Amino acid sequence: MDNPIVSVLMGSKSDYPIMESCTKVLDDFSISYEVKVLSAHRMPEATVKYAKNLVERGIKVVIAGAGGAAHLPGIVASNTTIPVIGIPIASSPLGGVDSLYSIVQMPRGIPVACMAIGNSGAINAAIFAVQIISLSSPSVRERLKNYKLSLAREKNNEKN
Repeated sequence: MDNPIVSVLMGSKSDYPIMESCTKVLDDFSISYEVKVLSAHRMPEATVKYAKNLVERGIKVVIAGAGGAAHLPGIVASNTTIPVIGIPIASSPLGGVDSLYSIVQMPRGIPVACMAIGNSGAINAAIFAVQIISLSSPSVRERLKNYKLSLAREKNNEKN
């Protein structure tokens, strides 16, 4: 997309089915984004270089999905000042718990917001990014308000 403000990262192309849940939400909110495959372990130099250039490129939020040791969100957070949201991906025999523990155990001073494992986490990561962006965008804030109201209406309709 032109002039992306959200960076959607994944450690492997195999993570795309989960991360697609995230990009669909960003599309629904008309938020511009880019999608990249980067690896903290297999391409550390490229990942660090990418993270160090995010601010000057106009990126406002990073959403990083990673499985296994799940270091991608942390390496990005340690090399930028913008918010990073981590999504644990269930890619190992541990079902994503290893990824969850990796992301939530960031050291003091290197925060990564951590969402739930899998699709729900990917959706919530996108909504959280929208909430961050809405702080400086009245039009996004209005779309977010309408979205939240639609969730309440859906819930009320379930009870009837």
